[in-house]
Order: sequence, then C-alpha cells, then structure tokens
Amino acid sequence: MIRVTLAALVTIYLLVFLAAVFLVWLSSEWNRRRRERKAFRFRLRCVICGFEFEDRTDALLPRCPRCGSLNERFKFERI
Repeated sequence: MIRVTLAALVTIYLLVFLAAVFLVWLSSEWNRRRRERKAFRFRLRCVICGFEFEDRTDALLPRCPRCGSLNERFKFERI
C-alpha cells in the first residue's frame, strides 16, 4: 500500500484539476481562432467607401454592394 499524506493528495488533486481546466481553455481558444480564420476568409473591405462585406464568389474583382466599385482580393487583416 502506498502511503500519501493529505497535503500531497490535495496538491495532486489541484494540479490535475488545473491541468484539465488549462486543456479545456486551450482547446476552446484553438476552436475560436479556427472559426475566426474561416469567417475572415471571404471578408473584403472596399477601398473607396471602406464598407466591409462578404463575397463567397470566385470573382477576381468583386463589386462593393454599397458603392459598386471593383475591389481587389487581398487578405483581410484583424487589428
């Protein structure tokens, strides 16, 4: 039989609990960033009026729905 003190058991329990909480947080953060990257893939900003819109077509120069200007596709950056 392995003898363990109460203080050691509490310490082990806390470390396992904190590790589990950290792993859950890490996986949820990874999923949130993955969903965010997926949402920004089709996001465009008009160079004339600054309107942000989503365009899921394969057009090289999509039109802005607000002002009608042609916009070049480039990677949408978050601040």
